[in-house]
Amino acid sequence: MQTLEGHTGSVNAVAFSPDGRLVASASGDRTVRVWDAATGATTQTLKGHTDSVSAVAFSPDGKLVASASRDRTVRVWDAATGATTQTLKGHEGHTDSVRAVAFSPDGKLVASTSSGSTVRVWYAATGATTQTLEGHEGHTDSVWAVAFSPDGKLVASASRDRTVRVWEAATGATTQTLKGHTGWVRAVAFSPDGKLVASASDNRTVRVWYAATGAATRTFKNASTSTLAFSNDGLYLVTNRGFLGINANL
Repeated sequence: MQTLEGHTGSVNAVAFSPDGRLVASASGDRTVRVWDAATGATTQTLKGHTDSVSAVAFSPDGKLVASASRDRTVRVWDAATGATTQTLKGHEGHTDSVRAVAFSPDGKLVASTSSGSTVRVWYAATGATTQTLEGHEGHTDSVWAVAFSPDGKLVASASRDRTVRVWEAATGATTQTLKGHTGWVRAVAFSPDGKLVASASDNRTVRVWYAATGAATRTFKNASTSTLAFSNDGLYLVTNRGFLGINANL
């Protein structure tokens, strides 16, 4: 349909806008590009990061783009104009490369993870930190991925320490520590109803857990994947290698 060309470095991540009209891409050339999905034309080139951009996400209304970079910052941009609205850094910011970023379902919060062991939650409008998820309840190694629950009350994070943690977004308290992976956990996602959490590790294992109790419900082996999402009906896990069926009665 389209080949989107223009980056001068590796493309590390990609995301569609909620209405499907735009595509955002994050690159090692230190830029984020926003493209018209129908024509392949670049609508914005977002410049400001001083190192490789690792991840990118659209806000639920499609008006904002958030990007995570090795320069230890998260930037929030106006998708229509390309202007930076917030740079999340400083004494409240990450002290290591930022690996992942996600908007809350209402678009008011941004969660980000770092190659340190922290997850941070920010106000998208002001750039102020609301929670730093770390300490004795936190991860002990790099955090690779982050996701909000559909109601925005929980945050799930996936780490090199082989665990997934589920946190209360409002308080920063850990509600569940999901253990069982024997490799680094690189991807995490909530089901559409928020009842399940799925995670994928680099030892080719995908696990599905109950978010409320932390109990494992399914384990898929030999399921090599670096990305993970539930289908809209919650019956399948969509990966970069195909589909995994979830029992509708779980």
